[in-house]
Amino acid sequence: MFTGLSAFPLTPMNEQGIKEHEFAHLAEAGVNSIGVLGSTGSYAYLNHDERARVVQLSVENAVGTPVIAGIGALRTRDVLANAERAQQAGASGVLLAPVSYQKLTDNEVFDLYATVCQSLSVPLCVYDNPGTTHFEFSDELHGRIAQLPQVRSIKIPPVNKDIEPAKERVAGLRKLIPADVTIGISGDAVAATGLNAGCDAWYSVIGGLYPRAALAITRAAQAGDVQQAKALSDALEPLWVLYREYGGSLRVAATIAEVTGKVSQPCLPQPLKTLQAGDRKRVEQALEQLGLE
Repeated sequence: MFTGLSAFPLTPMNEQGIKEHEFAHLAEAGVNSIGVLGSTGSYAYLNHDERARVVQLSVENAVGTPVIAGIGALRTRDVLANAERAQQAGASGVLLAPVSYQKLTDNEVFDLYATVCQSLSVPLCVYDNPGTTHFEFSDELHGRIAQLPQVRSIKIPPVNKDIEPAKERVAGLRKLIPADVTIGISGDAVAATGLNAGCDAWYSVIGGLYPRAALAITRAAQAGDVQQAKALSDALEPLWVLYREYGGSLRVAATIAEVTGKVSQPCLPQPLKTLQAGDRKRVEQALEQLGLE
Protein backbone atom coordinates (compact mmCIF):
# COMPACT_ATOMS: atom_id res chain seq x y z
CA MET A 1 0.00 0.00 0.00
CA PHE A 2 2.85 2.42 0.76
CA THR A 3 5.09 1.38 -2.13
CA GLY A 4 4.84 1.81 -5.88
CA LEU A 5 2.22 4.17 -7.30
CA SER A 6 -0.43 5.73 -5.07
CA ALA A 7 -2.87 7.62 -7.30
CA PHE A 8 -4.56 10.69 -5.84
CA PRO A 9 -7.79 11.58 -7.66
CA LEU A 10 -9.89 14.71 -7.44
CA THR A 11 -13.04 14.83 -5.37
CA PRO A 12 -15.53 16.05 -7.98
CA MET A 13 -17.98 18.46 -6.37
CA ASN A 14 -19.99 21.62 -6.68
CA GLU A 15 -21.66 23.82 -4.08
CA GLN A 16 -24.58 21.40 -3.85
CA GLY A 17 -22.38 18.51 -2.83
CA ILE A 18 -20.19 15.65 -4.05
CA LYS A 19 -20.75 14.37 -7.59
CA GLU A 20 -21.02 10.75 -6.62
CA HIS A 21 -21.37 9.36 -10.15
CA GLU A 22 -18.06 10.89 -11.28
CA PHE A 23 -15.67 8.96 -9.05
CA ALA A 24 -12.75 7.42 -10.93
CA HIS A 25 -12.18 3.69 -11.38
CA LEU A 26 -8.43 3.64 -10.84
CA ALA A 27 -8.15 0.03 -9.72
CA GLU A 28 -8.45 -1.16 -13.31
CA ALA A 29 -5.15 0.54 -14.16
CA GLY A 30 -3.21 -1.52 -11.62
CA VAL A 31 -2.17 1.22 -9.20
CA ASN A 32 -0.82 0.05 -5.84
CA SER A 33 -3.14 2.25 -3.80
CA ILE A 34 -5.64 5.08 -4.15
CA GLY A 35 -5.16 8.20 -2.04
CA VAL A 36 -8.36 10.11 -1.39
CA LEU A 37 -8.90 13.32 0.55
CA GLY A 38 -5.40 14.61 0.00
CA SER A 39 -4.79 18.12 -1.24
CA THR A 40 -5.94 17.06 -4.72
CA GLY A 41 -9.06 15.67 -3.09
CA SER A 42 -9.81 19.05 -1.45
CA TYR A 43 -10.12 17.49 2.00
CA ALA A 44 -9.84 20.82 3.82
CA TYR A 45 -13.06 22.03 2.17
CA LEU A 46 -15.26 19.08 3.18
CA ASN A 47 -17.26 18.43 6.35
CA HIS A 48 -17.22 15.19 8.34
CA ASP A 49 -20.14 13.61 6.51
CA GLU A 50 -18.78 14.49 3.07
CA ARG A 51 -15.38 13.05 3.93
CA ALA A 52 -16.89 9.81 5.17
CA ARG A 53 -18.98 9.53 2.01
CA VAL A 54 -15.92 10.10 -0.20
CA VAL A 55 -14.10 7.25 1.54
CA GLN A 56 -17.11 4.97 1.23
CA LEU A 57 -17.50 5.70 -2.50
CA SER A 58 -13.78 5.30 -3.08
CA VAL A 59 -13.66 1.92 -1.36
CA GLU A 60 -16.69 0.77 -3.37
CA ASN A 61 -14.98 1.79 -6.63
CA ALA A 62 -11.54 0.47 -5.68
CA VAL A 63 -12.40 -3.20 -6.24
CA GLY A 64 -9.96 -4.35 -3.57
CA THR A 65 -7.19 -1.82 -4.22
CA PRO A 66 -6.18 -0.28 -0.87
CA VAL A 67 -7.64 3.16 -0.20
CA ILE A 68 -5.64 5.65 1.89
CA ALA A 69 -7.84 8.40 3.30
CA GLY A 70 -6.79 11.87 4.43
CA ILE A 71 -7.93 12.73 7.95
CA GLY A 72 -6.28 16.10 8.60
CA ALA A 73 -8.14 18.86 10.46
CA LEU A 74 -7.38 21.83 12.69
CA ARG A 75 -8.43 20.16 15.95
CA THR A 76 -7.26 16.79 17.23
CA ARG A 77 -10.82 15.80 18.13
CA ASP A 78 -11.83 16.28 14.48
CA VAL A 79 -8.84 14.29 13.25
CA LEU A 80 -9.89 11.45 15.55
CA ALA A 81 -13.47 11.63 14.27
CA ASN A 82 -12.27 11.58 10.67
CA ALA A 83 -10.02 8.61 11.42
CA GLU A 84 -12.85 6.64 13.01
CA ARG A 85 -15.24 7.25 10.13
CA ALA A 86 -12.58 6.50 7.51
CA GLN A 87 -11.87 3.16 9.15
CA GLN A 88 -15.58 2.39 9.40
CA ALA A 89 -15.93 3.15 5.68
CA GLY A 90 -13.24 0.62 4.84
CA ALA A 91 -10.07 2.67 4.39
CA SER A 92 -6.95 0.49 4.47
CA GLY A 93 -4.78 3.35 5.73
CA VAL A 94 -4.90 7.03 6.65
CA LEU A 95 -2.93 10.10 5.65
CA LEU A 96 -2.36 12.85 8.21
CA ALA A 97 -0.94 16.34 7.74
CA PRO A 98 -0.46 18.72 10.69
CA VAL A 99 -3.10 21.21 9.59
CA SER A 100 -2.89 24.50 11.44
CA TYR A 101 -4.06 28.08 11.77
CA GLN A 102 -1.80 28.95 14.68
CA LYS A 103 1.74 27.82 13.90
CA LEU A 104 2.42 24.47 15.55
CA THR A 105 5.47 23.46 17.59
CA ASP A 106 7.37 20.20 17.12
CA ASN A 107 5.98 18.85 20.40
CA GLU A 108 2.42 19.70 19.41
CA VAL A 109 2.85 17.89 16.11
CA PHE A 110 4.39 14.86 17.77
CA ASP A 111 1.55 14.72 20.28
CA LEU A 112 -0.98 14.92 17.45
CA TYR A 113 0.47 11.85 15.77
CA ALA A 114 0.91 9.99 19.05
CA THR A 115 -2.72 10.61 20.02
CA VAL A 116 -4.07 9.59 16.63
CA CYS A 117 -1.94 6.44 16.46
CA GLN A 118 -3.45 5.27 19.76
CA SER A 119 -6.88 5.21 18.13
CA LEU A 120 -5.98 3.52 14.84
CA SER A 121 -6.36 -0.05 13.71
CA VAL A 122 -4.93 0.76 10.24
CA PRO A 123 -1.48 2.13 9.29
CA LEU A 124 -0.75 5.82 8.93
CA CYS A 125 1.22 7.86 6.41
CA VAL A 126 2.75 11.13 7.64
CA TYR A 127 1.86 13.90 5.20
CA ASP A 128 4.70 16.43 5.06
CA ASN A 129 3.33 19.30 2.98
CA PRO A 130 4.74 22.66 4.12
CA GLY A 131 3.20 24.40 1.13
CA THR A 132 -0.28 24.03 2.63
CA THR A 133 0.33 23.45 6.35
CA HIS A 134 3.21 25.93 6.74
CA PHE A 135 4.83 23.46 9.12
CA GLU A 136 8.41 22.40 8.46
CA PHE A 137 9.27 18.88 9.61
CA SER A 138 12.85 18.28 10.64
CA ASP A 139 14.31 14.87 9.89
CA GLU A 140 14.70 14.42 13.64
CA LEU A 141 10.96 14.95 14.17
CA HIS A 142 10.21 12.52 11.36
CA GLY A 143 12.45 10.05 13.15
CA ARG A 144 10.51 10.44 16.41
CA ILE A 145 7.12 10.13 14.75
CA ALA A 146 8.23 7.16 12.67
CA GLN A 147 8.76 5.18 15.88
CA LEU A 148 5.02 5.30 16.63
CA PRO A 149 3.40 1.91 16.13
CA GLN A 150 0.95 2.76 13.33
CA VAL A 151 3.30 4.89 11.20
CA ARG A 152 4.28 3.06 8.02
CA SER A 153 5.18 5.79 5.52
CA ILE A 154 6.30 9.40 5.17
CA LYS A 155 5.10 11.44 2.22
CA ILE A 156 7.87 13.97 1.70
CA PRO A 157 7.79 17.21 -0.30
CA PRO A 158 9.52 17.47 -3.70
CA VAL A 159 13.23 16.66 -3.72
CA ASN A 160 15.96 18.52 -5.57
CA LYS A 161 15.69 17.86 -9.32
CA ASP A 162 19.35 16.82 -9.38
CA ILE A 163 19.87 13.20 -8.46
CA GLU A 164 22.80 13.46 -6.05
CA PRO A 165 21.22 15.98 -3.64
CA ALA A 166 18.01 13.96 -3.88
CA LYS A 167 19.87 10.78 -2.91
CA GLU A 168 21.42 12.58 0.06
CA ARG A 169 17.99 13.81 1.18
CA VAL A 170 16.43 10.36 1.05
CA ALA A 171 19.44 8.62 2.60
CA GLY A 172 19.58 11.12 5.46
CA LEU A 173 15.95 10.52 6.35
CA ARG A 174 16.29 6.77 5.91
CA LYS A 175 18.95 6.65 8.63
CA LEU A 176 16.49 8.04 11.19
CA ILE A 177 13.42 5.90 10.58
CA PRO A 178 12.65 2.19 11.08
CA ALA A 179 13.27 -0.16 8.18
CA ASP A 180 9.56 -0.92 7.80
CA VAL A 181 8.61 2.76 7.27
CA THR A 182 8.62 3.69 3.60
CA ILE A 183 9.47 7.05 2.05
CA GLY A 184 7.15 8.36 -0.64
CA ILE A 185 7.73 11.30 -2.95
CA SER A 186 5.16 13.95 -3.83
CA GLY A 187 5.56 16.61 -6.48
CA ASP A 188 4.90 14.98 -9.85
CA ALA A 189 7.59 16.87 -11.76
CA VAL A 190 10.39 15.42 -9.61
CA ALA A 191 8.80 12.07 -8.83
CA ALA A 192 11.11 10.19 -11.18
CA THR A 193 14.11 11.77 -9.47
CA GLY A 194 12.69 10.86 -6.06
CA LEU A 195 12.10 7.25 -7.07
CA ASN A 196 15.53 7.02 -8.69
CA ALA A 197 16.99 8.47 -5.47
CA GLY A 198 15.55 5.67 -3.38
CA CYS A 199 11.95 6.61 -2.52
CA ASP A 200 9.67 3.60 -2.18
CA ALA A 201 6.47 5.23 -3.40
CA TRP A 202 5.11 8.02 -5.56
CA TYR A 203 2.07 9.80 -4.13
CA SER A 204 0.87 11.08 -7.47
CA VAL A 205 -1.59 13.70 -8.70
CA ILE A 206 -1.17 12.83 -12.37
CA GLY A 207 -1.65 9.19 -11.39
CA GLY A 208 -5.24 10.04 -10.53
CA LEU A 209 -5.84 11.21 -14.11
CA TYR A 210 -3.42 9.19 -16.22
CA PRO A 211 -2.43 6.17 -14.14
CA ARG A 212 -0.81 4.32 -17.02
CA ALA A 213 1.63 7.14 -17.70
CA ALA A 214 2.48 7.38 -14.00
CA LEU A 215 2.79 3.61 -13.70
CA ALA A 216 5.26 3.51 -16.57
CA ILE A 217 7.55 5.95 -14.74
CA THR A 218 7.14 4.07 -11.47
CA ARG A 219 7.82 0.65 -12.96
CA ALA A 220 10.92 1.89 -14.79
CA ALA A 221 12.35 3.30 -11.56
CA GLN A 222 11.47 0.15 -9.64
CA ALA A 223 13.31 -1.89 -12.26
CA GLY A 224 16.41 0.27 -11.81
CA ASP A 225 16.10 1.84 -15.26
CA VAL A 226 17.05 5.34 -14.19
CA GLN A 227 17.29 6.78 -17.70
CA GLN A 228 13.93 5.40 -18.81
CA ALA A 229 12.15 6.77 -15.73
CA LYS A 230 13.74 10.17 -16.33
CA ALA A 231 12.93 10.12 -20.04
CA LEU A 232 9.27 9.26 -19.42
CA SER A 233 9.02 12.07 -16.87
CA ASP A 234 10.80 14.56 -19.13
CA ALA A 235 8.28 13.75 -21.86
CA LEU A 236 5.57 15.16 -19.58
CA GLU A 237 7.34 18.51 -19.21
CA PRO A 238 4.42 20.39 -20.87
CA LEU A 239 2.36 19.40 -17.82
CA TRP A 240 5.08 20.17 -15.31
CA VAL A 241 5.40 23.67 -16.82
CA LEU A 242 1.71 24.25 -16.18
CA TYR A 243 2.07 23.06 -12.58
CA ARG A 244 4.82 25.62 -12.03
CA GLU A 245 3.04 28.50 -13.69
CA TYR A 246 -0.37 28.00 -12.07
CA GLY A 247 0.68 27.60 -8.45
CA GLY A 248 0.75 23.83 -8.19
CA SER A 249 -1.08 20.83 -9.52
CA LEU A 250 -4.65 21.22 -8.25
CA ARG A 251 -6.06 23.76 -10.70
CA VAL A 252 -4.24 22.14 -13.60
CA ALA A 253 -5.46 18.65 -12.69
CA ALA A 254 -9.02 19.86 -12.18
CA THR A 255 -8.95 21.68 -15.52
CA ILE A 256 -7.68 18.54 -17.24
CA ALA A 257 -10.48 16.54 -15.67
CA GLU A 258 -13.05 19.02 -16.96
CA VAL A 259 -11.75 19.44 -20.52
CA THR A 260 -11.39 15.67 -20.99
CA GLY A 261 -14.90 14.99 -19.70
CA LYS A 262 -13.77 12.99 -16.69
CA VAL A 263 -15.82 15.35 -14.51
CA SER A 264 -18.44 18.00 -15.19
CA GLN A 265 -17.82 21.70 -14.68
CA PRO A 266 -17.40 23.09 -12.05
CA CYS A 267 -15.55 20.46 -10.04
CA LEU A 268 -13.78 22.48 -7.32
CA PRO A 269 -15.15 23.92 -4.07
CA GLN A 270 -15.64 27.68 -4.11
CA PRO A 271 -13.79 29.97 -4.03
CA LEU A 272 -11.38 27.74 -5.99
CA LYS A 273 -11.78 27.81 -9.76
CA THR A 274 -10.34 25.84 -12.63
CA LEU A 275 -8.38 27.63 -15.35
CA GLN A 276 -10.39 29.58 -17.91
CA ALA A 277 -9.99 31.38 -21.24
CA GLY A 278 -6.40 31.48 -22.50
CA ASP A 279 -5.10 29.53 -19.51
CA ARG A 280 -7.55 26.73 -20.23
CA LYS A 281 -6.50 26.75 -23.87
CA ARG A 282 -2.89 26.16 -22.79
CA VAL A 283 -3.99 23.05 -20.88
CA GLU A 284 -5.86 21.79 -23.94
CA GLN A 285 -2.81 22.39 -26.14
CA ALA A 286 -0.55 20.51 -23.75
CA LEU A 287 -2.91 17.55 -23.69
CA GLU A 288 -3.09 17.53 -27.49
CA GLN A 289 0.69 17.61 -27.68
CA LEU A 290 1.10 14.74 -25.19
CA GLY A 291 -1.69 12.46 -26.45
CA LEU A 292 -2.15 10.86 -23.03
CA GLU A 293 -4.66 8.07 -22.43
